[in-house]
Amino acid sequence: MIKKFLRKLIAEDEQDVELPVADEPTERVTVRIENLGGMADIDRIIKFVREGNILFLKTKELQRKDLGQFQTSVQKLKRSCTSFGFDIAGTEEGYLVVTPKFAAISRN
Repeated sequence: MIKKFLRKLIAEDEQDVELPVADEPTERVTVRIENLGGMADIDRIIKFVREGNILFLKTKELQRKDLGQFQTSVQKLKRSCTSFGFDIAGTEEGYLVVTPKFAAISRN
């Protein structure tokens, strides 16, 4: 009978455990808007993301100017993101979103 009581008591204690939740992040995250002008910008973009920035890249101008260079730049950026563990996604408005490892892009 005592064993039954102790099991019940232990089970109740396990259910009532509360964990503290931080309301605000301890560090600030910077969101930057940059232009993707070609292959020369890829190293600069990767540097910003490695520093913890989230980037919105404007791509419409490069798409209009030189579609081949745009495609090559995006391919190189995708490879770099894969190797560093970053997340990348495109938007219908002509932006690329690049996030560091700690942030993920929800694709719904």
